[in-house]
Amino acid sequence: MTILIQPFKDFSSENTSKTTEEIKKIYPKVQVLEAIDFPANAYYKERDRYRADSIIKFLNSRTKEGFVTIGLTSKDISVTKGKIKDYGIMGLGYRPGKACVASKYRLDKKNADEQFFKIAIHELGHTQGLKHCPEKTCFMRDAEGGNPTDEEKDFCQKCKTFLINKNWKFNSI
Repeated sequence: MTILIQPFKDFSSENTSKTTEEIKKIYPKVQVLEAIDFPANAYYKERDRYRADSIIKFLNSRTKEGFVTIGLTSKDISVTKGKIKDYGIMGLGYRPGKACVASKYRLDKKNADEQFFKIAIHELGHTQGLKHCPEKTCFMRDAEGGNPTDEEKDFCQKCKTFLINKNWKFNSI
């Protein structure tokens, strides 16, 4: 499998490079694509947001077998959650899946790069089949409407073993 990094045009090349370097530390087979526009049908005008499910559907249609695409944005993204039609989120990935999306919009400014990497790696974990994890320091924990990324330190042993079986490398984390 190759991870395709798909920045949207709102996401800086500097942020793309930083995220790519961090992902390469645990999954070295990565390819960065040219920045693209959002799909027109993903925009939710009423709240000035982009629908994460529409973004994933768009990225899925462009992702061939043997690849997983992660879309990178700094725009606000949302999804329907229960009775809430437009719930703001940091990222979304289906399990398993060929595409996911991560947004920098809801992160703390002081350590946004580190937090963003954790969001990205969490969503990529979902594409590999990982569920949310009950371990509070695991990258796969459920955000539960907040931003717990500063408490997350690594994948727990169970999640890490699952990913190692998918050829992920963990020598540098």
